[in-house]
Amino acid sequence: MSNNIYINRLMDEVIAFTLKSKGALVIVGPKWCGKSTTAKRFARTVIDLMPIDTRDGYIELAKIAPSNFLNYGEKPILIDEWQHVSFIWDQIKYEVDKTGEFGQYILTGSVTDKTRADAIWDGSRHTGNGRIIRKMMRTMSLFETGDSNGSVSLSGLKKGIFSPVPSPKTINDYAYFICRGGWPVAIDKERDVALAQARDYYEVVVTDDIFSLKEIPLKRDEQKARKLMRSYARNVSIAAADTTLLDDCTGEDESFDKDVFAKYLNALRNLYVIEELPAWNPNLRSRTAIRTKETRHFTDASIGAAALGITPEGIFKDITTFGLLFESLVIHDLRVYADVMGAHVYKYRDSKRREADAVIQFNDGSWALIEVKLGGIEDIKRAAENLIKIAEDIDYERTGEPAFLMVITKNNVAYRMENGVYVVPLCCLRD
Repeated sequence: MSNNIYINRLMDEVIAFTLKSKGALVIVGPKWCGKSTTAKRFARTVIDLMPIDTRDGYIELAKIAPSNFLNYGEKPILIDEWQHVSFIWDQIKYEVDKTGEFGQYILTGSVTDKTRADAIWDGSRHTGNGRIIRKMMRTMSLFETGDSNGSVSLSGLKKGIFSPVPSPKTINDYAYFICRGGWPVAIDKERDVALAQARDYYEVVVTDDIFSLKEIPLKRDEQKARKLMRSYARNVSIAAADTTLLDDCTGEDESFDKDVFAKYLNALRNLYVIEELPAWNPNLRSRTAIRTKETRHFTDASIGAAALGITPEGIFKDITTFGLLFESLVIHDLRVYADVMGAHVYKYRDSKRREADAVIQFNDGSWALIEVKLGGIEDIKRAAENLIKIAEDIDYERTGEPAFLMVITKNNVAYRMENGVYVVPLCCLRD
């Protein structure tokens, strides 16, 4: 945020619709992504459990009179930092069921062993029977930060709507966006302040957060946390096996065994620090085998840059890493846009070693193939040809024809190639 002025989020649309269609909403996602700030715009009553001087009173009320606590004021009621009263989950479900009304509660807060998503929905508690829904909030996309002009809409491409447009952004801008990330507090700040936010987030993760989950007890060892984060960053945008990361972390550290490694990795998932990209498994005309291993990604590309100690200037020293982090930046933004459209993002890989860096599966079943290229025109041409070959091998009778094929680049103009493939700079995209 800048000068306490709220920057509109695409998540606003998701929250508004959810409150019109469900009894309660749980907003999850990485810390510092703006969950509380955005949720407060939709709440008529806010129960803020962050201030210590009022927290104990609220907790005591929730314990002795949960119904009074959940009817504290006009609804929707936001319970911010709700992990402090996570024991009240079943009462929330009861209150939602009792009236059947929509838009009663919004829950936000830090992830703990009691409030992480799979703990709520693991069967040990009432699930809410569809009346309570979980939505993930991400850091800001380049369209939300104002860095993308939004002249090319994914939903528009799906309908065949497109016009060639320029983008003034350069490769230097993308180097900066990777290192800055989409943290709301970084937007519209001077360069050094903006770049410090991702580094600070990384430090909090490796010195504190990763050791905070009681269900995943980890002996405090910052060096192990840093090793894993660096290894993950070196393998971002790659379908690297756990064994690859573990071998990279281990070295002479025999105490970093398989079980300890798995706990660290799970902690990072539960904290929404990392989010793997699942594989897409379409029906093919050929007997080609689909590879199903997930691709490694941080929830924000800047976390990887911070783990590697990369600056916007230093990233040019390793173009391969630059390309992988650029791909992760693209995946992040595609996920933000897909969330608004009710779509999902996947990765395509097959046994012929053909890949599409992203596949968007729309909520009507239609799909689009996307390649990401940091290189020049020859790389873009090869990427477009690759997308066409992959698309030709997919069984259209079962999946339908692709909505579009697109190469996302750092170039400064969006256009349509003669073969029908769109070439679009990342800073032209929106949902």
